Amino acid sequence: MWALILGGSSGFGAASARAFAAAGYDIAAVHLDRRQTMPQVEALQAEIAGMGREAVFYNVNAADDERRAEIVADLVGRVGAGNLRVLLHSLAFGSLLPFVPPTVAPGEKQPKGASRKQLEMTLDVMANSLVYWTQDLVGAGLIGSGGRIFAMTSAGSHVAWSGYGPVAAAKAALESYCRQFALELAPRGISTNAILAGVTRTPAVEKIPGAQKLLDGAAARNPFGRLTQPEDVAKALVLLASQDATWINGNVLRIDGGEDVCG
Repeated sequence: MWALILGGSSGFGAASARAFAAAGYDIAAVHLDRRQTMPQVEALQAEIAGMGREAVFYNVNAADDERRAEIVADLVGRVGAGNLRVLLHSLAFGSLLPFVPPTVAPGEKQPKGASRKQLEMTLDVMANSLVYWTQDLVGAGLIGSGGRIFAMTSAGSHVAWSGYGPVAAAKAALESYCRQFALELAPRGISTNAILAGVTRTPAVEKIPGAQKLLDGAAARNPFGRLTQPEDVAKALVLLASQDATWINGNVLRIDGGEDVCG
């Protein structure tokens, strides 16, 4: 049985690759890394292989239609019908600009807000791509009865953060897509849920304007007195992928130690 992780080279994706491999899954991962970060990707592959599992990593843009078609075709031959048990959407690439930038002092250059191109790119990568990957994987027969689809959302889907507007809109759309798939795929025996992790120190979070303030606030209000770790989420995903969790469908599931309800 296989797990396919979109955004599998760092953060939640990498932790989940390790956790699913430890649970007996072979791992396919789509990631986009430059030369300087490839050593950590190669180390992750070697770690998974050391567990006795297959580790197939595709270093491409997951939002590219042609690359997606190529990967799905490869998985059909490599994985086989119905053997892809988990799809995890953990893509984190989008615009972190305000919609309307603050005014500046006279004589200073006025910054621009998020453009149409940036908004559309963010929505396409962080939300729409879940639809396209799911359509192709289900259509190819790779995911069947007993399959699980998970998509990483965030509290930004319902809380306003400075500079997070484009990503917040994408996360809200992602949650809506998960609800729709919960309806449409249940007759095929496939469950779909959005995963709302607590604020976690990942490469993606550290790019958010004011990230340290966000991290400090999350740690202060979390009832466990610490930040969520990628491994907290990864271990929970393995549990949710079990056949005992089939009836969990169409939710936004908090894996945050109680952080969101204490906000």
